[in-house]
Amino acid sequence: MKSFAEIREMAVARKGEEGLEAALPSAPEVTLAQQTDDRILSVMSRGIFSTGLSWQMIENKWPAFEEAFYGFDIGRNAFMTDEDLDGHLSNTAIVRHGAKIVSVRDNAIMLSDLAREHGSAASFLGNWPLDDQVGLFAYIKKHGSRLGGMTGPYALRRLGYDDFILSKSVVAALNMAGVIDGAATSKKAQAAVQAAFNDWVAESGESYARVSLTLAMAVPD
Repeated sequence: MKSFAEIREMAVARKGEEGLEAALPSAPEVTLAQQTDDRILSVMSRGIFSTGLSWQMIENKWPAFEEAFYGFDIGRNAFMTDEDLDGHLSNTAIVRHGAKIVSVRDNAIMLSDLAREHGSAASFLGNWPLDDQVGLFAYIKKHGSRLGGMTGPYALRRLGYDDFILSKSVVAALNMAGVIDGAATSKKAQAAVQAAFNDWVAESGESYARVSLTLAMAVPD
């Protein structure tokens, strides 16, 4: 397996020192553990509704989503009734996609269950060990709705969790680095990916997010 120093040299060769640094994220102002549970549901839902659609269009409509879903209060949305669903499906101010609307209810139930057991969903999710991110990805995919693939990990990143993203470029870099051979979808491959990121973070002192973006910059777009 290539060292992080070798991977970073490849990224610098492609983007330049200043270009690479400009592309890397700063530490989040608010961590996932510091978020409120309604903001977690909002960010998860925004990612879900954006899938397959224009992110800018969803961004422009988001105030209407916030109003329609009661500020993404997890208790209120966990008890979404058939009448509520009909109202959402007739609301032209939002995207009227039945399965995505129902995912708001299902993810509100997941977050409400976590809040009852752990005090807040933010505490449970935000304090999940960084050296077992694949476990967190699997958890929200299993217990939530439409949070598989990159939707869940991207939502966690936006909420301030220091995770890696298995984008097409990152997967290509993982293959180049000798971590995996092919896709990163099997449990064996994901365990290898997690172990590699843990090693690279320990080697470099960088965050998981910065290591992830460095990998993406080390391979052709």
